Formats: sequence, structure tokens, C-alpha cells
Amino acid sequence: MAADHLPIVETHSATQAWRTEADTEALALALARSPALRDAFVSLQGDLGAGKTTFVRHLLRALGIAGRIKSPTYAVVEPHEAPDGLAIFHFDFYRFSDPREWEDAGFRDIFAGPGLKLAEWPENAAGRIPLADLAIKIEAMTDDTRTVTLRAHTERGTRLLAAIA
Repeated sequence: MAADHLPIVETHSATQAWRTEADTEALALALARSPALRDAFVSLQGDLGAGKTTFVRHLLRALGIAGRIKSPTYAVVEPHEAPDGLAIFHFDFYRFSDPREWEDAGFRDIFAGPGLKLAEWPENAAGRIPLADLAIKIEAMTDDTRTVTLRAHTERGTRLLAAIA
């Protein structure tokens, strides 16, 4: 196991308030500029409609992905390749229920290999996916505001948090 994926002793976290979609985009742009994002695993948690896929779309755009960016809700994973050759895998485990699918689809190999992995609904694949470098939890408030908690679980995650500070 690479040193970047070992849990750190102290968990680092940050909280943001997203009042507009521009706030969502700002976080995506800051993360996209960080070299630590290249082989990171970022998990996204939140209720339906909280903004997980919207954030992923902003991040993919910031990484240079053009064209239609669709949610992998039914396909479970949508692969992308950034202009610089970065492999990006956007997972949506909302409908994930069959553990055999994990092996059959080659998800273990994807998570073990290079590239950026983004996973919505990671709790539905618990016990199969590794610990996220950076966990992002998006909570919709009573108005249009979102409270966003970012928690680093690895040294790479700590570097990602530093990039948005």
C-alpha cells in the first residue's frame, strides 16, 4: 500500500458554506489546481439533490473535460480522460447492491490503479472501497445554502485540504 493511502493519526477537516453555485465551482477549481488530486480518491456524501453531481461536474470541467458530463447513476461508473492524460473515474453507488458486481466490473482494479476516483454514495460500497483521501459531505440547509464538511483521511487528503485553504 502506498504511503499516500495510509490513514493519518489526526484527522484534518474544514467546513464551508456554499450560498451559490459559484461557491461550488470555487472549491472545484481550487482542488483541480492541486497536484495531489491526480491519484486521489474523493468520496461525496449527501442526500439526493444536495449537490454531489453538480460539484463533480464543476471539478471535471476544471480538469478540462468537455462535452456532456452525465451522472453514472445507472452505469455505476463513468470514465473520463483529461486533456493531460489523467484518468478520471466517476462512481455513483446509489443503486449498487450486488457485491459480485464489484469484482465483475473490475472496480477493485480501478481503485488500485492510477487516476482520480470520485465516488458518490460511498456508504453503499462500504467494505469494498478504500478509505477516501478526502471525504466531502454536503448538507442542504433550509434555504439554498449548503454546509460542506471536508475531512482528510490520508496525507494526500491533508494536501488537498491545504490547497483549498
